[in-house]
Amino acid sequence: MTNKNISFLVLMLLVLSGCVSAPIVQKPSTPPITSIPGIYHRVEKGQTLWRISKIYDIDLEELAQINKISDTSSIEIGQLIFIPHRKQQQPVPVDTATDDFIWPVRGKIISGFGKIYKNMVNKGINIRPESNDNVVASRSGKVVFYAEHFGPFGKTVIINHGDGLSTVYARNSQVFIKAGDTVQKGSLIAKTGAGYNDDIYLHFEVRKGHVSQNPLFYLP
Repeated sequence: MTNKNISFLVLMLLVLSGCVSAPIVQKPSTPPITSIPGIYHRVEKGQTLWRISKIYDIDLEELAQINKISDTSSIEIGQLIFIPHRKQQQPVPVDTATDDFIWPVRGKIISGFGKIYKNMVNKGINIRPESNDNVVASRSGKVVFYAEHFGPFGKTVIINHGDGLSTVYARNSQVFIKAGDTVQKGSLIAKTGAGYNDDIYLHFEVRKGHVSQNPLFYLP
């Protein structure tokens, strides 16, 4: 492994363990009335803030900030998103389905991004599975990290998606992949079940480089 890759993994693990400051949480609001030229995009079914940012070639953080979408907010069908410095709505590319993220497990979010959970700032979301305990790859990529006992996170997997984005899957009871494996979106990678009774959940993160992102900006 190169020094660059080692540095990347060290940064990923430091952030995972909560060694950065908590994000500033703001209440979500309606799209701003602004003198900046632009248009409004109406959110369609399955669209994410990340997908919209790619359609209009605008930075995701800028898009969230100008629309006052907080680190704990998701977007809804029919919601108007202000797109600065654009003149018309853009059609959704037909080949986006393979590039989009999917939910790694279906269930209830018991702790959101940036919340304090068990005395730690949550760098992702914690999902308690409804019935099926299968954990699938949220997007295709390469497994760059696996640890059997990564502190309170237990069995932890990191998948690099090749475009600066990575996903983290922690608190698994079983893992079926190893570092170096290439996985396809939707393929079985692990099972939840670590913990006892109501303490069972998947800890899921999306990272841009080594910086934590709000997974709800990426998940449909």
